[in-house]
Amino acid sequence: MVGLKPSDVPPPLGVKMASAGAAACIADIVTFPLDTAKVRLQIQGEQKAVEGIRYRGVFGTISTMIRTEGPKSLYNGLVAGLQRQLCFASIRIGLYDNVKNFYTGGKDNPGVLVRILAGCTTGAMAVSFAQPTDVVKVRFQAQMNLNGVARRYSGTMQAYKQIFQNEGLRGLWKGTLPNITRNALVNCTELVTYDLIKEAILKHNLLSDNLPCHFVSAFGAGFVTTVIASPVDVVKTRYMNSPPGQYKSAMNCAWTMLTKEGPTAFYKGFVPSFLRLGSWNVVMFVSFEQIKRAMMVTKKRIEAPN
Repeated sequence: MVGLKPSDVPPPLGVKMASAGAAACIADIVTFPLDTAKVRLQIQGEQKAVEGIRYRGVFGTISTMIRTEGPKSLYNGLVAGLQRQLCFASIRIGLYDNVKNFYTGGKDNPGVLVRILAGCTTGAMAVSFAQPTDVVKVRFQAQMNLNGVARRYSGTMQAYKQIFQNEGLRGLWKGTLPNITRNALVNCTELVTYDLIKEAILKHNLLSDNLPCHFVSAFGAGFVTTVIASPVDVVKTRYMNSPPGQYKSAMNCAWTMLTKEGPTAFYKGFVPSFLRLGSWNVVMFVSFEQIKRAMMVTKKRIEAPN
């Protein structure tokens, strides 16, 4: 997998899943303001936007949010975001190797198509489990903390309860199809691109297999992933954040965006998406490797005879 040397002993599934979940939580804490800015930019243009407040660029959005809502607003939805990563990243990243080996029958050096298939599979599986946490996270990030503006939700657990009461189970799994599409794209692009960039760097002796190599590979994977997944990501955000009845389906949401705002609407929030994915990938992959190694060392010490 990503970051493993051929000579390394593959860690157990539990270690990989726990390491991936913990690393993703660390990456979320570091990059969450960028993700919140991305969501605000993506929903800008909808009719319910607050009059007089316009977001311009990632840093302008962050500045506006701090000025009008306070710095805590940048971390709206963090609890749901961490809940999401604990069950989401542990599946999509932690299971990647095992699914890849399943498709190849345990053979080494799988082809690009097998890697893509494995990434799409684990990405879709993760969404199926973690979708309610993503819905709550997006709605909290879209929620403005302004005087005179009614807040949809007051707390994470209250949000789950209210969505279930008002919209049923379908509300908690709202936007599952575009989210599966988005995360299948993100997962296979992110993991496969990281693998390919890293292999090319090592093959041509541009860098050794250490932090600079991981940084370049992760940042490159973040850019490619943002370009491919941004249109689906914008539709997913708009659809999951919408009240009942605003859009008939995810396709209707996409069509409404195209006809009312033009094709550029699909790339709203591209810069924060790129900054977030690039920095998220760097923090996550570096943390993932370090946590995984620490867990393996601890495991060996525990299992070693006294």
